[in-house]
Order: sequence, then structure tokens, then C-alpha cells
Amino acid sequence: MRSLILDLLNKDKEKLLKSSLAKAHENNDKCNSFVTILDDAKVNTNNGAFKGISYALKDNISTKGILSTASSNTLKNYIPPYSATSYLALEREGATLIGKTTMDEFGMGGTAKTAHTGLVRNPLDTLRTPGGSSAGSAVAVSAGVVPFAIGTDTGDSIRKPASYTGIVGYKPTYGMISRYGLMPFASSLDHVGVLSKYVYDAAYVVNYIKGKDEKDMTSFDSSNIDLLKDIDKDIKGKRLFYIKEIADINEYENPSDELVSILKEFNNKIDAIRNIGVEVEEVSIDKKLLNVLNTAYIAIATAEATSNLSNMTGIQFGEREDGENIYELMKNFRTKNFSSLIKRRFVIGSFVLQKENQERYFVNAQRVRAKIVSIMNDLFTKYDGLILPASGNVAPKLSDINDNMSKTELAINNHMVIGNFGGYPSITIPFVNYNNLPVGLNITGPKVSDANILNIAYKLEELIDYKEVR
Repeated sequence: MRSLILDLLNKDKEKLLKSSLAKAHENNDKCNSFVTILDDAKVNTNNGAFKGISYALKDNISTKGILSTASSNTLKNYIPPYSATSYLALEREGATLIGKTTMDEFGMGGTAKTAHTGLVRNPLDTLRTPGGSSAGSAVAVSAGVVPFAIGTDTGDSIRKPASYTGIVGYKPTYGMISRYGLMPFASSLDHVGVLSKYVYDAAYVVNYIKGKDEKDMTSFDSSNIDLLKDIDKDIKGKRLFYIKEIADINEYENPSDELVSILKEFNNKIDAIRNIGVEVEEVSIDKKLLNVLNTAYIAIATAEATSNLSNMTGIQFGEREDGENIYELMKNFRTKNFSSLIKRRFVIGSFVLQKENQERYFVNAQRVRAKIVSIMNDLFTKYDGLILPASGNVAPKLSDINDNMSKTELAINNHMVIGNFGGYPSITIPFVNYNNLPVGLNITGPKVSDANILNIAYKLEELIDYKEVR
């Protein structure tokens, strides 16, 4: 059984903590993975599931008495008066927090370039992005600083960084983990999840932090769900599907050598999966629908973000700026302290929500969301899950990426938003290297099928036997 957590349970926790803190500083100098490193951290003595094991937490999750900035200049000195439910659950179970990880500002974007402390670098190649928005959490796990880290996922913000850094990223069913204490981006899409080296560890962590929370009305009682009980069960007879318009190289005009190689390896892995008794079938979905997933996501996410972050004015939160009146004060605060990317998204969100634009943009985006969720729900009555490459490329170079949201992107790079649209459990595991850089394999299943999806991912992890990039 592959598990760093189980391996560490009986190790000397004082030595592990000192080692994690030393690695955190070393990695931070190289990759800017942490906003805050807790050098005065003490080994948690609670005799729970983690027994003093160190971990890292994304900086948009509130921690009472500990700086929590969401990597935004607007909150550069914000220390919350309360803690998130997920953080308290880990504290109760004996986990030791060593630091808060760097992220794209307020979780918006996947570039790892908008944190107020600077861009985040991929530990496998520091000229490249680790993906975002859970950039620092992915880097901390990939670089061996901690055995697991908590992240959040609104479009693919756990699963894409996992793909780019060669680790596991798991987003549970919407509501399985409480969002209380999470600084919201887009509330109908936001999920708390975990990044780890191995599938077992991702399941282990979520098994202990999931559950109903009276402070989060969207959470549900999952006490009857054990994510570990059947994780090693034989998956012969399981049924998976992939989408022809995404996985068939003939659907692409002038595909890159990189995409050709990734899809070729994907098809090789599908053959290997069939050889162990799993049924894998091809289905077709209208390419027009697939190609507007990202556009619909942008409309919905920016609209919700504009509303959720309207309190970032320098009055309720943040240090006040000068102004002749309250409106000028708020304008100066938001103009000075938000990055250009965030301001651009607020403009889009406000435009989408204007009364004269709602039907054309926001309502139509919701129709796209409802359409793809309806299709997926129908498919999930026949199949255990959807399997596809997590992306059609390795981590891009930081110098090559921007956040041009008007650009049409390939569906292969945007399909994981389906997991957020439907609130489905979704996990990315490493499956291939291209030019010595990793690409992940993503599996998404119906709501509350987390134990089944983790079982499939666990057995495919064994089958693939991925070799780390080092």
C-alpha cells in the first residue's frame, strides 16, 4: 500500500517537524510556495488520526490568530478572529500546521502569477508554472515538504496543479467538506480538497475532515461513507467512459506533438485498463457544448466573485486608503490593492450581472451548466466514471502564459470544470511524463460516489506505477 501518512505515523514527530520547516524555507526560496511559515509551530499532541504529522494549508482558509491573506494585497495584514471547520478538524485529529501556502489571488486563475508575494514556481522546472490556484499547496507536496496539503478547487484548482507537479489532487463531492471559513470565490463552485503523493493519503485526509457542519448549509452528513474501507477492492467489472471529441486526436486540427503524445499514451493506458477487466467505452458529446464550457464558467464564476468580494472595500476588510468620501475611499482601495487580473474579472462579473445583460450572458451560462450536468447525470446511470487526461499539455513556462479570458481554449484543458458544475467527486493521478514533465489522468464520478472513484483511482495508480520526475 502506497501511503506517506501511514509511513510517518510512527516516526519521531519532532524530527519530522524540524525537517518540514527546513524544507519549507528551502522550497520557499526556490519556488515561493508559502505566504507564512510557522517557525514557532509545536508538534500537535492530540492523539488523533494524524498524530503530529505536518501539513500545509492554502492561504484562503481562515486560521484564528494566523495571517490569512488569500495571497491578496487587500488582506496582506489580515489575521482572522475564527478558524475554518476543515482546519479545526485537522487540529482535532493531531495534524501539525507548518504554514499557509501561496495561491492565485482569491483563488482566481490558474497561472500562479497573481499572488501579492510574487509568482509561484514549479519545483520540477522553476521556469514553469505549477498551475493554480492551489499552487503553493501542490508545490509543497511535490517537493516533499509535507505529505499532504489542503487546497481549494473552483474550476480545476486542485486537479490541474496536481497534473502539472506529478502528484494526486482530489476534489470531493460538493458539500462533503465544510466550506465554513473558506474565503469565497464562487460559492456554487468552490470545493475544499486535498493534494498528496498517493491516492490512499488523499482518501485518508478527507475521511477525517468531511462531515455535516451546521455553519455550512451546503454540507451534508457523510458519516455512513468510509473512503478507506474498500479502497483496495478489485475493480474488475467497473465501467468508465471517455469523450470522443476530447480524446480522439482526429478531432484536432494541427495538433501539437505534445498533444499527440499525451493522447497516444492515454489510449495505451485505456487498453491496459481494459486488460484488468474494466469496461471503457467511448461516448460523443456535442463539440459546440464542450467548447463553451470555459466561457460559461467564466460568466458564472466572475459573477459570483463580484458579489462575494464586494465587501473588500477597505472598510470591512483591509487597510483604508485616503478619499474625499466613502465612494472615493473604496475606489482607491480596490484600484490600488487588487491585481489587474482580479479587476478585469470584477469588470466582467459586473457586466454579466447588469440587468440588460443577465439573460444573454449569466442565464445562458447557467443553461450551459444545466445542459452538461444533465448529460453527465444520464451517463452516470450507466457508468462509474469519466476518464480523460487532466490536460493536453505539461506545465507551461511562466513567461508564455497570460490570463486572456477571451481566448478559445481546447476542451481538453477545460473539461475538469464539469466536476465543479455538477459538484461531482473528481481526482487527478499522475500517468505519464512528456519531455520529463508530468501529465495527470482525471477520473470524475457521480455525486457521493467518492469511495468508488477513490477505489478506481487507487487501483489505476497501482496499474500505472508512475515514475516520478526527479
